[in-house]
Amino acid sequence: MNADKEISDPDPRVSASSRGRSLLLKSETEAILGCAFEILKLLGHGLLEKPYENALVVECGLRGIPIVQQSRYDVVYKNVTVGEYVPDLIAFGVVVVETKVVDCITDHELGQMLNYLKITGHQVGLILNFRHARLEWKRVVLTERAR
Repeated sequence: MNADKEISDPDPRVSASSRGRSLLLKSETEAILGCAFEILKLLGHGLLEKPYENALVVECGLRGIPIVQQSRYDVVYKNVTVGEYVPDLIAFGVVVVETKVVDCITDHELGQMLNYLKITGHQVGLILNFRHARLEWKRVVLTERAR
């Protein structure tokens, strides 16, 4: 992992002030996490990823959170489109949200999210892992240096 990103502590009790900095899109990511906690409480853990993604769309809609599912972004290499990336969700028009059902969030998922942020042009992403009874999540921020 490189120093051009920020991976926040998955403990919501750790405040931004205790880290000595202000979190980018803090209230937006907290609102999304609130939805994820509600979904895990009601659906339980260990389903496939798609039901959690769909439930996030429903819960965000109920809470008035703007969310778009399955947007399409070109993957460009040296000014040539070489593929397409379709993120699970874009919340508030600026937060990339990926639902996972994996043993744990690893460097692989974090690296993927960094690429997703570069492709979409957004700075903040949330990886939500619904595999276990306790929600695992990582907040990923792409700094200006890494763009």
